Amino acid sequence: MVKNKLIAARKEKNMTQNNVAELLFVSQSQYHRREWGEVRISDDEWVRLAKILGKEVQDIKEDDNISNVYNYDNYSGNYSASNNYFYNIPEFIMKNQQEYIGMLKDEIKKLREEINLLKSETN
Repeated sequence: MVKNKLIAARKEKNMTQNNVAELLFVSQSQYHRREWGEVRISDDEWVRLAKILGKEVQDIKEDDNISNVYNYDNYSGNYSASNNYFYNIPEFIMKNQQEYIGMLKDEIKKLREEINLLKSETN
């Protein structure tokens, strides 16, 4: 689902996809996929986007109804449209995986903080 409110808010702020992507620490193509509903936007990202765009989350947030995973199987080495497979993933599995990714991101953040603390102690 295209995130029309998000796109409108970005354009209202005269920002490019690349500008917002840099502030989110993702590539422009990754951000583009979020705007076009190809990738789910996490709750943390919605909060960060709202701050970047000077908006309230509820003013820009639109639901994600992603339930298809596109696997472009190129095993044979010859890509053709007939090699596309579409899989329906139950919503509870998608939610579980997003929660797990969020947990991993939190763990990475804590580990980075610990590394920085250890580096500062050795200096």
